[in-house]
Amino acid sequence: MAVLAELTHRCPLQCPYCSNPLELERANREMTTEEWRRAIREAAALGCMQIHFSGGEPTVRPDLEELVAEATAAGLYTNLITSGVLCNRTRLDRLAAAGLEHVQLSFQDSTAAIGDRIGGHVGGHEKKLAFAQAVRDVGLPLTANFVVHRQNLHHLDDMIAMAADIGAGRVEIANVQYYGWALKNRAALMPTREQLDAMVLTIQAARARVVGTLIIDFVVPDYYARRPKSCMGGWGRRFLNISPSGKVLPCHAAESIAGLSFDNVRQRPLAEIWQTSDAFRIFRGTDWMPQPCRTCDRREIDWGGCRCQAFAITGDAARTDPACALSEDHERLVSLAATDAMAQDRFVYRRPRRAKMQPIAT
Repeated sequence: MAVLAELTHRCPLQCPYCSNPLELERANREMTTEEWRRAIREAAALGCMQIHFSGGEPTVRPDLEELVAEATAAGLYTNLITSGVLCNRTRLDRLAAAGLEHVQLSFQDSTAAIGDRIGGHVGGHEKKLAFAQAVRDVGLPLTANFVVHRQNLHHLDDMIAMAADIGAGRVEIANVQYYGWALKNRAALMPTREQLDAMVLTIQAARARVVGTLIIDFVVPDYYARRPKSCMGGWGRRFLNISPSGKVLPCHAAESIAGLSFDNVRQRPLAEIWQTSDAFRIFRGTDWMPQPCRTCDRREIDWGGCRCQAFAITGDAARTDPACALSEDHERLVSLAATDAMAQDRFVYRRPRRAKMQPIAT
């Protein structure tokens, strides 16, 4: 149904929970404009309905307008996932003219002080607010994305209010998912149980308050769950990700699973990769599942949960997702959450050459 086009890993922000892999792709390995255009056409022919242009920061690519136009011509719904710090009104007008239909704008907090610290980009918060105004002026639908964790959850109510103030029709409150950079920073990001309980009450109250004006999507932290989520609608069922260099992945964090290899759209047709590649077939459906997943009445609801999380916690991507209370590893997950929620407050930022610890600012 959807393809995530990660055009680049280049980004002016350094978010410590970034979903990009620890080994970032260099600019000279990125696919060319023509390679991306061909991949977009193949995605549409395969049956994809939506394309999400992401990164890194997708607006660093000077050919973004061409790619949006290609996707529009192919009949795909186009969405831009951006930090907003590099894109001005003039560029946004060009993107809209090319057919862009929706913008998702990421925020690190409701305040500049904490937001700029988390993103590692001075002045970033104000640039985001200016970009949100440009989106509203152009007339494009806007979703505000907030990744929440221990160091910004005290501003959750303010984040929701800010989303309404900037004209968003939807706000996504997503707890950090712990793999890649976020796993590296888990001890600085994990919320406490008390924060989680307060978060649920805040979301419930806010939904009642903004009903009819703002849609609130809420992604709970897996480490406090009792049942796993249906990750990407199930491995290799509804979603594919194309990396900057052309690797085709079942989810954006799949490269965190050691031992998996991924075919490249530069060498093989996208439909062939989707249908026959080992990386997509290995956890597709239910035949691969261990017990208790194999006989669970939720096996075609959650599709076994998150393989990346199973690997991150147990070292075995085929084990039951530890987020499930029936997993042998569930108590280990709960214990990790409790320990890390009381640990350090310093980040290791995503850029390896600047990966140093930074002190907390209140």
